[in-house]
Amino acid sequence: MISGVKVKPLLKHCDDRGFFAELLRSDELLLEEFGQASLSMSYPGVIKAFHYHEHQDDLWFFPSGNAQVVLHDLRPHSSTFQQTSTHYMGEHNPILLLIPRGVAHGYRVLGENPATILYFTNRPYDPKNPDEHRIAWNSEEIGYDWTTKYR
Repeated sequence: MISGVKVKPLLKHCDDRGFFAELLRSDELLLEEFGQASLSMSYPGVIKAFHYHEHQDDLWFFPSGNAQVVLHDLRPHSSTFQQTSTHYMGEHNPILLLIPRGVAHGYRVLGENPATILYFTNRPYDPKNPDEHRIAWNSEEIGYDWTTKYR
């Protein structure tokens, strides 16, 4: 696990009407403060990677569809510097994933259905001074193989 990354498994309370699950609570201290909530949808097979932030932490949740989420630690003073980790998230594994600033992140939509991502940040997006730094999805620096391994 990359240093500072947190995974929160979601507890579903099910009955004959459906289910209820808490996503985020202020007393969990997953984000230092609330900045923004955003929603995005991507089609099957799409890869959205990589980017990182210098000041922003992200908290990701996939309420529909499934995704292969890849993290790569770019923080020189981190105990997990230059390490990469993969997390499988979505309908089949409902978790929240905290991605600290300085950790590059991206995802690939798995399966035959689109995936929806709901994410929270500790800062609002500033279009005049965006805290968004890009790295190509196939960057040799990260060297991640996005192909399915059929394990």
